[in-house]
Amino acid sequence: MHATREEAPSSVSSEEIARFSALADKWWDPTGPMRPLHAMNGLRIEWASRHLPLRGRKSRRPHVLDIGCGAGLASEALAKAGYDVLGLDASANGIAAAQAHLEANPLPAGSGTLHYRQGSAEELVAEHAKFDAVMALEIIEHVTDPEAFMIMLAQLVDANGTVIVSTMNRTLRSLAVGKIGAEYLLRLLPVGTHEWRKFIQPSELGRYARAAGLRMVAISGMAPGIGSWKETRDLGINYIAAFQKG
Repeated sequence: MHATREEAPSSVSSEEIARFSALADKWWDPTGPMRPLHAMNGLRIEWASRHLPLRGRKSRRPHVLDIGCGAGLASEALAKAGYDVLGLDASANGIAAAQAHLEANPLPAGSGTLHYRQGSAEELVAEHAKFDAVMALEIIEHVTDPEAFMIMLAQLVDANGTVIVSTMNRTLRSLAVGKIGAEYLLRLLPVGTHEWRKFIQPSELGRYARAAGLRMVAISGMAPGIGSWKETRDLGINYIAAFQKG
């Protein structure tokens, strides 16, 4: 039985959807509760662009799915970088905020296309949807079953397609910095945004990927810098990885 728009998709809990739905109207405030995402977004998109396909199978521009897009922070940046993007999120509030921001801030000339959809990865899999690349940025640590989620990502890309995942490593440093520091001490994130036990070690992500028929081709750490985030070899807290299917 497939999830309906009224039901919580099985890959993400209803509690997680409600938590992020409550933040939807503040998503685009660079000084608001999503400011860490604003700070790291430039690095995420620049890094991803180096590993995304140069051309799409059915068009000159690669067709990219941004799963768990929230209010569209990464989706808009990807479209501006020249990709044809579908932003998908289970939160109706998040998608409404994404569409409102896009209407108020049209994409500049030369951009790719951008569309949004409220729904789940399961729905797209059931529809046999395929993309040149799938992005899952800061979402896998919020799903109910990360191994099954990686399988769905693999099902949604064409042969030789690319999957890019960014998440947080489960280390004592990430507990101190990414959970206690960010949520309780510095108040960079709302309390309860993350559950440290659900952070995923790179070895675990690699194992999930192999089980899904994906091969890791690149991995880098991400760390806060002066004014923006920087790429690093240190995977101890935040990291981003690219996988290829087939």
